[in-house]
Amino acid sequence: MLKALVCDIDGTLTDENRRINLRAIETIRLFIDRGIPVVLASGNTICFLDAIARMIGTNGAVIGENGGVFQTGFDGTPQITGDRSVCLAAYDRLSAHFLNQGIDLIPYSMALRFADVAFARTVPVDEVRSVVSDLPVRVIDTGFAIHLQSPGISKGTALAELAPLLSLSPLDFLAVGDSDNDLELLECVGYSITMANGSERLKKVADMVTEHSFGDGFSDGVLSALERFG
Repeated sequence: MLKALVCDIDGTLTDENRRINLRAIETIRLFIDRGIPVVLASGNTICFLDAIARMIGTNGAVIGENGGVFQTGFDGTPQITGDRSVCLAAYDRLSAHFLNQGIDLIPYSMALRFADVAFARTVPVDEVRSVVSDLPVRVIDTGFAIHLQSPGISKGTALAELAPLLSLSPLDFLAVGDSDNDLELLECVGYSITMANGSERLKKVADMVTEHSFGDGFSDGVLSALERFG
């Protein structure tokens, strides 16, 4: 029996232009109206996720910063699992490295993050990885931003901590995502879906790959799972 849903946002609940897919939101609300918990999992900040969750109508359980922080609901205290100090040290090195080339990194929501550092994809991610290869930091390219995260932290590790607080197991969840930063999440749940726009790594581990892309593919996949698992 399907007990809960956890899903990415960008590339999963959106269209190819990063606009919210209304059909995907309507599908999520079918789960909510049946009393099935929905967890939003993103590389974005907790405050961003809090606003999106309220507008969609979930109970506010979210995973942010690619697993570096999570909360059980709107009134929950953010639980920080990542070590931002190592990420900031790596960012300082990267800033100096690219400034020598005349390139200023463009940070995202620096003051609003608890666990990671995110910046615009204006520099080659392979070069980023090379510059910080000797530091204890994970470089994540989501396709929308480059993130610096503590090793061993992912959306999957966050769900492993969050699920018991909701009286659930990760195996109770259906997970949907599109990017490599969703890999550990899809690997740890009971059933997983990616869309036609999903990364090749996700397509290898997902239980279902939908025919359509983005939000329409999300809706097709989760409605099929809802019918299959109840």
